[in-house]
Amino acid sequence: MKKNAELILSIINEANEHLTAEQIFFKAKEKNPRIVLATVYNNLNKLVDEGKIRRLNFQGMTAFYDKAVKHDHLICQKCGKVKDVFLDDLSPMIEKKLNIKIISYETDIYYICDECLKQN
Repeated sequence: MKKNAELILSIINEANEHLTAEQIFFKAKEKNPRIVLATVYNNLNKLVDEGKIRRLNFQGMTAFYDKAVKHDHLICQKCGKVKDVFLDDLSPMIEKKLNIKIISYETDIYYICDECLKQN
């Protein structure tokens, strides 16, 4: 893996939040001032294609990048905050119900977070 790809992968894997490409770019720039946004996007695409990270596309939001570890997401419908949630694997139930072998699935759960509920 090339130096910039390693840097980007480490930023994502060490993050405690879901990052946009621009946020990753600014973090990468702190360690490599010569990096450009196009390099970040190219490496993000490559890392997604290799299965080393996940690209998250939620309704009406900028794409986020996340660790490749299997987990699902809670998305606040008001403020857009994204939180990880670890649910039991639903693969066996889905396969039985649909009579197919699935490769993978993602669950995105939309709700209103506590902070937004307090604002009402």
